[in-house]
Amino acid sequence: MAELATIARPYAEALFKASAADSKAVLTWLDELACVAQQAQLQQFADSPKATHAQVYEVITGVLKSVLDSRAQNFIRTVIANDRLAFVPEVAAQFRALVNAQSGSSDAVIYSAFPIEGAALAEVSQMLEKRFARQLNVSVELQPELIGGIRVVVGDEVLDTSVKARLEQMKMALTV
Repeated sequence: MAELATIARPYAEALFKASAADSKAVLTWLDELACVAQQAQLQQFADSPKATHAQVYEVITGVLKSVLDSRAQNFIRTVIANDRLAFVPEVAAQFRALVNAQSGSSDAVIYSAFPIEGAALAEVSQMLEKRFARQLNVSVELQPELIGGIRVVVGDEVLDTSVKARLEQMKMALTV
């Protein structure tokens, strides 16, 4: 949705300029805030004419686990005052893109049927960095329906070596 991105962009850019020195720390609390802001119950409460901005702020800060500095508190108050709480997940995504562009890295999500941890994750990560020719910020999400193997998403690029994908390829080949 273009409107969502258009509204979120100034917030992400302003936050990025204000946090050039410690963008990783901002990313931590911004991702957490984005998860909280996505909750339908919070959105309903924030949209209620009976709820004040101070009450919405108190609910949000009460739920967050991170300790918020003054910049984070000001950001939350600004978003609430401008009725932009629903746009926080998009702000977080655009902020992450700005941080990645500055550091020359990309986010990579590895979907796996089984947990990947420790040395195995480091090995897979190193192989993927060679394959995609850039530094990757890797996260792992479980998808048991893959049966085995992995599916990697880096931006708009997908590398699918899962058993499910191979079975689909075999099905297509046999039905032609």
